[in-house]
Amino acid sequence: MADGRPGTPLHPAAWWLWALGLGTAATRTTNPLLLGLLLTVSAYVVTTCRPDTPWSRSYSAFLKLGLAVLVVRLVFVVALGSPIPGTQVLVTLPEVPLPDWAQGIRLGGAVTAEGLLFALYDGLKLATLLVCVGAANALASPSRLLKTLPGALYETGVAVVVALTFAPNLIADVQRLRAARRLRGRPDTGLRGLLQVGLPVLEGALERSVALAAAMDARGYGRTADVPAPVRRTTAVLTLGGLLGVCAGTYGLLTAAGGSYGLPVLFAGVVAALAGLRLGGRRSPRTRYRPDRWTPRAGLTAASGVAVAAVLTVAASADPAALHPGVIPLTAPALPLWPAAAVLLGLLPAFTHKEPS
Repeated sequence: MADGRPGTPLHPAAWWLWALGLGTAATRTTNPLLLGLLLTVSAYVVTTCRPDTPWSRSYSAFLKLGLAVLVVRLVFVVALGSPIPGTQVLVTLPEVPLPDWAQGIRLGGAVTAEGLLFALYDGLKLATLLVCVGAANALASPSRLLKTLPGALYETGVAVVVALTFAPNLIADVQRLRAARRLRGRPDTGLRGLLQVGLPVLEGALERSVALAAAMDARGYGRTADVPAPVRRTTAVLTLGGLLGVCAGTYGLLTAAGGSYGLPVLFAGVVAALAGLRLGGRRSPRTRYRPDRWTPRAGLTAASGVAVAAVLTVAASADPAALHPGVIPLTAPALPLWPAAAVLLGLLPAFTHKEPS
C-alpha cells in the first residue's frame, strides 16, 4: 500500500483541505488567543511535515505578508480613524480639515485604545487566513495538485497552479541571487542591492514563462477531443445549473428564511456541478502517470482541518461573545476551552507524518 512506505508524499488535496479548514476557522473568530493558536498549529505542522523543495520555503514569506497586512491595518486606523467609539485616548494627532463632500472621513485626530484594539483583532484574522494559505503552498506540490484535477478544470487549474507557484519561485530566485552576491562580497541589502537583484529575478521569470509555453505547446496543451453537441449542451446546463444551485443553497443557509430549502438546494447543486464536470472531462482526455492515492493518512489530515472549521463555526453561533471579544469596555480576551481543543486537532498531520528513510 502506498501509505505504508516511509516518506510517501501526502495527497496534495488533503493538505489544501486541512489548510482551508484552518483558514475557515480563522474567519469565524476575532479572539486573538484562538488566532494565535491557529498560527502556532500551522507553523508546527509546516515545520514538521514540509518537504525540502523550493516551494516549501514560501511559508516565511506568507508570515511576513501577514505581518505587513496587520501593520497596514493599524496604520490606516491611526491615520483615518476607526468606526469604533472609544474613551481611552492614546494620542491626538493633528487633524486635516476636509471638504464637505468628504464627510465621514477624517485625517488625523484622536487615536483611541478601543479603535486600535479592534483593528488589531480584525487585522490578525486576515493575517491568519493568509498564513494558512501559505501553509498549503509550503506543504502541497503544485504540479501534483494539478494532476488530481478533473479534465474539465484542467486549463483553469494550470492557470491557478502557475499563479500559486509564482511566489515560491520568486522567493527561491531572490534567495539564490542574494547568496551569490554575498559570496562575491557584493551588497545584497538596501536600495542598491534590491535593484541589482530585481533585474535577474525578472529575467529568470521571463525565461521560465517562455520555457513553460514551449513545454505546453510540445505536449499538445489546449487540444480538445470531439464531443457530440448534445453532450456539450448537457454539460453546460448541469454545470451552470449546479453552480446556481450552490449559490442559492449557500444563501439559504446564511439567511433565517432559507433554512428549510438551503441544504437540499445546496446538495442538488453540488451533485449537478459534479456531474457537469464529469461530462466536461471528455473534452480533454488525459492520462496520469502514477496518480496520487487517497490514503487513510490523507483522510485523517483532511478530516482534522474540516473538524477545526466545523467546531469553530458551531461555537461562533453558540457563544459569539467568546469568539468575538468586545473592545468596549476594554477587557482581556479569554480562551474558550472547547474551541481551543478543537484547534489542537489541526496538529494531527504532524503526528501521522512519516519521515523518509
